[in-house]
Amino acid sequence: MKRLTKIAQFPRAHDGLRAVAERAPQAEAMVASWIEVVRPYAASIYALRRRIATVAVFVLTGLLFVHVMFGANGMVVYKQKRAEYLELRKQIAQQQQENDRYAQQIQGLKSDHTAIEKEAREQFGYVRPGEVVYVPGAPAKAAQPANHTAKK
Repeated sequence: MKRLTKIAQFPRAHDGLRAVAERAPQAEAMVASWIEVVRPYAASIYALRRRIATVAVFVLTGLLFVHVMFGANGMVVYKQKRAEYLELRKQIAQQQQENDRYAQQIQGLKSDHTAIEKEAREQFGYVRPGEVVYVPGAPAKAAQPANHTAKK
């Protein structure tokens, strides 16, 4: 039976409530002292509440303006992306024209005998019997400067 006396007893619920009730006057005195310290600041803030609200609205408006103009998806980024989009559209149109030109050239080489003959003459240097082809000579090199200062 001695072993049973060594078991720890847990505090009962009403013991905790009693401790809170005993310390309540101390807590009330502490809160009263805090209120006396905070009351002048609260009164001045209350008197300036309209000015504080106006300043807060202006600050929020300024922050919103900065975010709209310079944020991750702001107007500055939008204008850059729009210019990039227009440039890409222009490049697409140029590439499409080039593709159309190549498609016409391919179609001509498939069906038109004069186009085939023209390509053979240009690429392989073919000539008809009796034709003479004139080939221009290599361009002459420019004269070297007389002294070293002229190179600069």
